[in-house]
Amino acid sequence: MQWRRRHCCPVKMTWTVKRSLFRTHVAGLLSLALLLTFFLFFSHQDWLPGRNGPRENPLAYTIRGFRSPKVDSSQNSSLRSLLKENGYVAAAKPSLNLSTQQAESANTGGNSGHVMGLGDAMSANNSLQKEMDVGGKLSAQPYRYILNEPLKCKDRAPFLVLLVVAEPGQIDARNAIRQTWGNESVAMGISFVRLFLLGTGKSSLQSRIVEESRANRDIIQQDYQDTYYNLTIKTLMGMNWVATFCPHVSYVMKTDSDMFVNTEYLIQKLLKPDLPPKQRYFTGYLMRGYAPNRNKDSKWFMPPELYPSERYPTFCSGTGYVFSGDMAELIYQASLGIRRLHLEDVYVGICLAKLRIDPQPPPNEFLFNHWRVSYSSCKYSHLITSHQFQPSELVKYWHHLQTNKHNACANTGKEKGGRYRHRRFHGERPP
Repeated sequence: MQWRRRHCCPVKMTWTVKRSLFRTHVAGLLSLALLLTFFLFFSHQDWLPGRNGPRENPLAYTIRGFRSPKVDSSQNSSLRSLLKENGYVAAAKPSLNLSTQQAESANTGGNSGHVMGLGDAMSANNSLQKEMDVGGKLSAQPYRYILNEPLKCKDRAPFLVLLVVAEPGQIDARNAIRQTWGNESVAMGISFVRLFLLGTGKSSLQSRIVEESRANRDIIQQDYQDTYYNLTIKTLMGMNWVATFCPHVSYVMKTDSDMFVNTEYLIQKLLKPDLPPKQRYFTGYLMRGYAPNRNKDSKWFMPPELYPSERYPTFCSGTGYVFSGDMAELIYQASLGIRRLHLEDVYVGICLAKLRIDPQPPPNEFLFNHWRVSYSSCKYSHLITSHQFQPSELVKYWHHLQTNKHNACANTGKEKGGRYRHRRFHGERPP
């Protein structure tokens, strides 16, 4: 009896421990299954806008994409048939011939008030047809100039040309840039040229744009429809302008009208005018290993008929990139053998890949930011770009930075941040 009493409890405890371990394992397996289900569900969802607009995740535009207003199914159907009928299926086929009837149909669809489909936008205003010459190749001069500044570099070889992508109606944004980072006084004696790149918009705006051009001599405009899907055409217009009218410039920066650009830091710290200009140089915020967005409802949708590969080559965010002056002609000439894609920064990356030129990382990964960086004079005195600025904000923060730039980091702890945090992750931007 004593032997039994002495050993009954250990036997009972061992069984209890086994049962407890069994329950723990079962609970763990159930938790793992739930987590796996959760992951699989959300991996197929788009990044949705947060409370303050789109999430600050650059990862949302080539892998999944922010969801844009839906394009109706008939539009997607006509887009697919249009692509197949006109040679998009063959990956190596550069010629894209549209009949007049197809172009007119697409143009009518683009003006119907809903979000433009890719097929509509690429042929809007017959722009795609205009890019083709008689032999079915991309034309070197597809659009006529409405406004031009061909003499900007006649008597000088500027150190920097700023190509600013702007919509025709963004008069306030252009004026804010002229007062702030686009003003030649910020370059401290270094010669640079500021140019705004425009297509055509509402006819009622054109007289104001012409007047603005006469007053400031900084607008170039060609005869194609100014839409998001024609940003590639607009950027190539700027490249061709540099190659034609300012071939001896040392450096070029292409950026957007809603950007904060620290021009002084760009010139003095990154480009360094005291050193010989670089050649075959291209830098910005590097986007590596990105996959095409196959979500048909997304603004950044890339049909496999247009781009069948599973990955884009390395490219720089279109919000702001910098390249040496010799690259303008190289990229433009390369583009004449590559069919147009609507994602401008991806397209330029493809041109670079054809040229076998790798975009170089900037010396500091925080120099180029394609999201909104919370403002402080210390941070903004050591960066080149920050995104999503209204004209009034741009003027306000620019003047604050100029006032405090010689003592920018003295009161870092006292300065209040903006409503966006500076995040350190890689991925897609909301362009």
